[in-house]
Amino acid sequence: MARVAGVDLPRDKRIEIALTYIYGVGRTLANKILSTANVHPNTRVKDLTEEEVGKLNAVVSKEHRVEGDLRTEVAQNIKRLIEIGSYRGLRHRKGLPVRGQRTHSNARTRKGPRKTVGVVREKTKRMTLREERKK
Repeated sequence: MARVAGVDLPRDKRIEIALTYIYGVGRTLANKILSTANVHPNTRVKDLTEEEVGKLNAVVSKEHRVEGDLRTEVAQNIKRLIEIGSYRGLRHRKGLPVRGQRTHSNARTRKGPRKTVGVVREKTKRMTLREERKK
């Protein structure tokens, strides 16, 4: 199994696709990395030689910020926005969409499951009545 930038790449996929398993590498950057390292994009990961894996590692580590470094940079950027009190920072702090999306009917990914407000269900009503009788 090939290991590039600390990530085990899936053996049966083409290297062009397998590189996208690295945080910060998409299809375009994967193709740039492959052209720089002179590796054919249709090569399967299991068919790569040690030399090719070494070239890929060298290119990724020297020229691109990926995995841990990129994650820390993104986290620091968000932390900076929160500290200076910018609008985007406030949205991050509240856990709401940051880039201007509507929140009235959507944004469930950011906001989490719905919190029902103002509805007293029959079961909870019975529970509160029992508690009052005990007193």
